[in-house]
Amino acid sequence: MKRLAYLILIAAMAWSGFWLAGYWGVTTAFPAWFDARQNDGWVAEYDELSVAGYPSRLDSTFTNITLADPRTGVAWEAPFFQLFALTYRPNHLIAVWPDTQTLATPTEKLDITSGDMRASLVLDAGTDLTLSRTNLAITDLGIASSADWQLSAKSVTVAMHRDEENPTRYRIAFNADDLTPPAGFDLPDGVDLPRSFSSFKADLTADFDQPWDRTAIETARPQPVTLDLTLAEIVWGDLQLNAAGSVTVDSSGYPTGEVTIRAVNWREILAVARQSAKVSPSVVDTLEQALGFVAQLSGNGRELDIPLTFRGGATRLGPLPIGPAPRLVLR
Repeated sequence: MKRLAYLILIAAMAWSGFWLAGYWGVTTAFPAWFDARQNDGWVAEYDELSVAGYPSRLDSTFTNITLADPRTGVAWEAPFFQLFALTYRPNHLIAVWPDTQTLATPTEKLDITSGDMRASLVLDAGTDLTLSRTNLAITDLGIASSADWQLSAKSVTVAMHRDEENPTRYRIAFNADDLTPPAGFDLPDGVDLPRSFSSFKADLTADFDQPWDRTAIETARPQPVTLDLTLAEIVWGDLQLNAAGSVTVDSSGYPTGEVTIRAVNWREILAVARQSAKVSPSVVDTLEQALGFVAQLSGNGRELDIPLTFRGGATRLGPLPIGPAPRLVLR
């Protein structure tokens, strides 16, 4: 009996030492990372770092955290941020955000609210902390922009899983339930739409120029090299947009390739875009003329299947040029 008690005591002491080693690692590595960002010219601050969870967890909580990257002009502030990990699986983290936070870019400031926002992150072992997979779940999302727009969603899920055979390739899936489009415009006459989209989702595979690891925060975001869109879908009442296709992206962020667009009730879609005043009238006019021309050729005035082609920094809708190509750059 005494021997068993000694064995239990030794095991408890060994496990306590194991947990304390993890505690020391957390309380040393995080402050060192913040110091390194400050040396790079960042604003990288927090009021307090607390670690709890003995004996089986390492739960880290930052209070009043601020991160701002001077190279991109992106800044994030939150009253707290938490990272949870099991002692014996330190590379599998649960990240938890507060119900209010702020994200600022050079062009606008976003006030973000949520009922719950958390993500599961599985990282490769090693100091690079390369992302293997992550799943983000948000409930009761609300975003208010200083650029005078708002949106909300009952729930949002984002999954990003790395290809086992290609360390820079990820499959990305996005889905939003009851997503309410930005408010601030009246619907055109004759267009009756529900309050929110009945479907808003995307599924694609992306190749990046480097892996998603710690340098994605410390130095520069990985940039897309190829995008293979399996499906993107927006359904809003009787209005429907589907897209599928693939593009390559050059070093300046300009895509080359083709995406096929299927639009149901496309004239009403353009009428909503025009009424919103969020899209330039000249762009809407160009689209309306181009789509009207294609509709005449197809003989279907309600539904259109048409290629959207990107080449040489320009965009063509079917045979007609409609403007410059978008730049696909992650700040």
